[in-house]
Order: sequence, then structure tokens, then C-alpha cells
Amino acid sequence: MSKTKKILIAVSGLLLVYSLASAARIYLRDYEAEKQIQELPHPTEVRKSHSNAGGGAATPSLLTAKQEPAMLPEFQELHARNPDIVGWLSIGGTRIDYPIMQNAQDEEFYLDHDFDKKPNINGLPFLDAAHSRIDDSNILLIHGHHMKSGFMFADLMKYKKESYYKEHAVFQFSTLYEKEEYEIVAVILSKVYRKSDNVFKYYRIENAATPGGFDSYMQNVKKLALYDTGVTARYGDKLIVLSTCEYSTDNGRLAVVARKRE
Repeated sequence: MSKTKKILIAVSGLLLVYSLASAARIYLRDYEAEKQIQELPHPTEVRKSHSNAGGGAATPSLLTAKQEPAMLPEFQELHARNPDIVGWLSIGGTRIDYPIMQNAQDEEFYLDHDFDKKPNINGLPFLDAAHSRIDDSNILLIHGHHMKSGFMFADLMKYKKESYYKEHAVFQFSTLYEKEEYEIVAVILSKVYRKSDNVFKYYRIENAATPGGFDSYMQNVKKLALYDTGVTARYGDKLIVLSTCEYSTDNGRLAVVARKRE
């Protein structure tokens, strides 16, 4: 074997070791971030403890005497720890089981901060800045990272396959005041366009605030849909759009559009 070939083999070996070590570091970093989230008081678990508890004070009604919404018991500890929490998203059979955040001062704060507001590259899923109040919007747009380790919103990529959708067609999203269930209307591939581009931009949810705007929004969503779910939505339905990066094109995005079940 020539000296040059030996050097090339040695260099290739070092590069492989470096790549494996780098991948391991990324996974461990993301695993630690996930572990911190798992250690939060999970709403489902808290809900069970309330429902199983005997005696004591009764669970507060969703409406007070003044007809103002009362926070669900399972969110009270979480909200006291960080009032930026606006709800909790859970998709059965996936790793997506996260608090949903919104920082009023910095719309992108949770791109790179954890639940305790400490810097963290994984961030947390967060509500788009278009929403000043979560209960005043007919479409909620939620952003989340597509982590190479498979955490955060990476599992949304599995919805590219219709067979996967059929097994995960419904998910849960609870606001601080109401438990909600959503059924998927469409899975779309799109991208972040320039402001001057005269194309449908699924993330411009403010354009769907009127009956005509909503109908147009849904028609465009259906045109981009990867497959037909048989589910549609009309003005008055409440929608959630889950959005994450999709790497097959520059500035690519994958979005899962779902409507609230009655």
C-alpha cells in the first residue's frame, strides 16, 4: 500500500470519528434539553392526580361567577413558573409533547430559550407573533425547530406519508383554559417567500380573518396538500397550523393544518 493511500485512509478515519463524535454531541445536547422538558409537571399527569384525588377542594369551574375563564388546574404550576406558556401540544405516537410559548416582548425568544428562559439552541415551540391573544384568533400558527436528532417538530416530517397520517390523524392541544382535540385537514410543503413574491403564503394567517379570506386560505392549502384527508374546514372553524423547516429546498417549510373538533 502506498504512503499516499495510507494517509488518505487515516484522514478518512479521522473524519469519520469526528463526524460520529459531532453527531453524538448533538444528540446528547438535544437529549438533555428533552429531559428538562420531561421533568416539567406534565398537564396530563397533573390532570390525573386531580381526578384521582379524594376529598379536598373541588376542581375550579372553567367559568367564574363573572363568566371569566379560570385557568385549568393542570396549568397553574407551569404558569406560575413561566407565564409565557399558552398551552400544551401532544401528538400521540410521536416525540411531540411540548409546552407552547409566547413572549410578548420578543416574538422569536423561544427560538433559542428553554422553559426557564435560559439560552438553549433547541428552543421551544412558540405561537406566532400575529396572535396577541390566543382566544381571539381563528387560526393559530405554531413554529417549532426541525432538529436533526429527531426532537422538537422533526416528527412532523413523517406526515409526508399518507399511511402515517392515517395512523396519527388527530392530536391534542390544550390552552390554559380549555382542552381541545384537532383533526388534520392537510399536510403541505411550502417555503418562506420574499415579501414581494405574489404567491400564497400559508404563514400570513391574518389574511384569513374574513369569510372570503378564510375560504381562499383553505383553497390554497388544499392545492398544496400532499394527499386528500377527506377533511375540510369552513369559516368559523378554529385551526392550528404546525410549521417547521423542510430541507429539500431553500427556506423550505412543512406545515400540518388541523381543525378543532366539536
